[in-house]
Order: sequence, then structure tokens, then C-alpha cells
Amino acid sequence: MKENRSRQEDNAFLSGPILSPLVRFALPLMLSLLLQALYGGVDLAVVGHYSPTASVSAVATGSQAMQVLTGLISGLTMGVTVLVGKAIGAGDRRTAGEVVAGQIRLFALVAILLTGLMLAFAPQAAALLNVPEEAVPETVRYIRICSGGIVFITAYNGISGIFRGIGNSRSPFIFVSIACMVNVVLDLVFVGGFNMAASGAALATVLAQGVSVLFSLNYMRRHPLPFSVKENFSRGGGSVSGILRVGAPIALQDFLTSLSFLIITGIVNTLGLIASAGVGIAEKLFAFLSIVPMAFMSALSGFVAQNMGAGNRQRADRALYQASLISLIFGTTMFLLTFFGGSLLASIFENDPQVIEATADYLRGSGIEYVICSVVFCFLGYFNGREHTAFVMAQGLASAFLVRIPLSYYLSRLPDTGMFLISLAVPISALVNFLLCLGYLLILRRRERAQLLDM
Repeated sequence: MKENRSRQEDNAFLSGPILSPLVRFALPLMLSLLLQALYGGVDLAVVGHYSPTASVSAVATGSQAMQVLTGLISGLTMGVTVLVGKAIGAGDRRTAGEVVAGQIRLFALVAILLTGLMLAFAPQAAALLNVPEEAVPETVRYIRICSGGIVFITAYNGISGIFRGIGNSRSPFIFVSIACMVNVVLDLVFVGGFNMAASGAALATVLAQGVSVLFSLNYMRRHPLPFSVKENFSRGGGSVSGILRVGAPIALQDFLTSLSFLIITGIVNTLGLIASAGVGIAEKLFAFLSIVPMAFMSALSGFVAQNMGAGNRQRADRALYQASLISLIFGTTMFLLTFFGGSLLASIFENDPQVIEATADYLRGSGIEYVICSVVFCFLGYFNGREHTAFVMAQGLASAFLVRIPLSYYLSRLPDTGMFLISLAVPISALVNFLLCLGYLLILRRRERAQLLDM
């Protein structure tokens, strides 16, 4: 008992004020997400200013295809973050080491399989996405070059997930900072200097990822984890099932949600090159404009996991409410920015007035999504931390495949349809996400009250 009380006193996640440690943990995550968004955004911006519209379409579509795989990997990583966080909250360092050992085995296999699949089926992926004919060769090259870096994507996400699980969000920020700086320089060299267009952007991305992973491995050697991985490696195989139990539903949800947006991109691609570039830019902007809610989602996952491991459910509940309020304020601001300033935002990535207008139309219709998702992401972080990842998967798939995709297809086939009309499918599906999350939270509350009455 004394050991548990002492651990809580030493860990700001487990005792004292909630908002200050949560925000301190979320801030580096926000900066990391900003740099990750810059990581992909710079590719598109540099290509947009130095290369033709076909190259912009290739990078926009190709990067979304890679984002599907990144979502799969980051979802599995969340399983590691939650299990490591829960073990740290309970003071069980041996289990934390076993989880990381299991992660190494699992992620090595995942990296090999995904690399082989993407290298082999890049042309088929471009065909399925209805990539405009002018952009097909560059899209295939972009996907194949980026696929060579899947091992680095897997390693970066895995290492960052471990640090977030132990309550350290600063180190992942350092890792992604290194990648972003290298990527910016190489983009300007390969695309601006050597005129390599989409291929140059892809090569810059892969090399930057490799440099970041090498740096992070050296950082871990000089700053060891608070538990042993090597001593627990022989027992780590048993943790693979735990990682899959928690992480697989999130991975499947992230994968299929990203896939749903990719399908929508394919639907919009049938409208031509201008529409293809416009929706690609809008999706890149989402990565920038949703940074605060996404950071709170990751922060809440680790915060809630540690508190559930320590038996502090009420503290985890209060963290959800406080994070949601801050996130909602930010989301409302982003809605106003996209609704009234869409053209200005689009001009960061593209010079073509037609592409700018198409992007602005899409943002005007989809902008209210930022308000809704600001709360939804906090719900999802809370549910992840409580290991209710099966629900997270179910709600994501329901809104994507029962609402967003069918509605996008229907709206794209209406007479005189346009970017504004098609984009309305996005906030409508986000509203479904919100209603499902709110309903599930109420169900959990009812169950918990019933359990108290039975005691």
C-alpha cells in the first residue's frame, strides 16, 4: 500500500491537478503532430510550387495511400502505449518489458509483409483509386519509393509508442523534429533543385525517416528505458496476443477509416485532375487543423491507461471532460478558419486558381467536422485508455462504411454536383461518430452505477 501511494505521489498522472500534467503531456504531442503534418505538407507544397498539377495529384493520392498503412501501424502502437502505461501505473516493470519485447517481434513481421505487398501492388492501388491518367506513372513511383521506408515508419511509431506509454511525449517530438528538418531540406534539393517532382518528394520522405530512426535508437541507448527489454525478451512472445487484443481493433479502425477516405478520394478522382488535387489538399490541411484534438486523443490514452492501472477511474473521467472543453474551443476556431479562409489555406499548397477554388468549396462543406471531431477524438482517447478498443473500431467502421462512403458516392452522382456537395458527407459521418460515442459513454456510466449498487 505504501509503495502504491508513493508511486502515485511521484507520478503527476496519478495524483494532484489533472489539467496541468495532461496539457504538459499533450503539448509535445501537438508539436509532434504539427511536424508530422509539415512532414507530408511540405512535400505537397514544394511539389505544388515546382511541378505541374499532375504531380500534385500523384503526391496527394500516393501519400493518402501510405497514410492507410501508417494508420494500421499507429493503431497497433496504441496497444503498446496502453499496455505499457497500465503496467507503469501498476508498478509492474517486468510486464512493461515483456510488452516491448513482444512489440519488436510483431512489428518486424508487419514491416516485412507491408513492404512486400505495397511494392508488388502499387499499380493496382493506383488503378483502384481512379488516379487521373496524367498522374498514374508518378503515383506508382511515389508509392513504391515510400514503401521502401515502411520499416522506418514501423520503427518510429513503435519507439514513440513506448515513450508515450511511460509518460514521455518529449522524446517522440525530438525524433519527428529531426525527420521534419531533413525532409524539408531534401524536398528543396530533390524537387526544387533536381526537378524530380513526386519521386523526389518520396525519396526525401524515406531518407528523412531513416535518419530519424537512427537518431532515436542512439537516443534510447544513451537514455535507457525504466525497465529491461533484453531480460524479458524470451517471455515477450506472450505479450503479442495482448498487443493484438488492445491494438488490433484500433489498427483495423484506423486502417479502414483511412481506407474510407482513400475511397472517397477515388470517388472524387473521377471528377478530374482539379478535383483530385483539391480534395488531396483538403486532407493535408486536416492533418494541420486537427492537431489539438488528435494530441488529446493520444494524451488521454496514456493518462487514462495509467489511472485505470492504479484504480483511479474517477480521475480518468475528469480528464476526459477537461480535455474535451479545451479541444472544443480549438475545433470551433478551426471551423471558422476553414469556412471563411479556405482559399487562403489552399494557396499555401497550390498556385492554380481552379485548384484553390475547388479546395475552398470542399472546406466550406466539411469545416463543421472540426467542431464535432474535437470532442469525438477525446472520447476515443478515453475509450482506448480503458481498453474498450472494440467499440472504437465498431463506431469508426459504422460511420465510415455505412455513412461516409455511401453518402459520398450518392452525392458525387447527383446532377451538377460539386466539391461542396460531396464534402457534406464528412461532417454527417462525424456526427454519427459523436452520437455513438456519447451513447456508449452513457452505457458505461449506467453499468458502473449498477455495479456500485450490487456491492
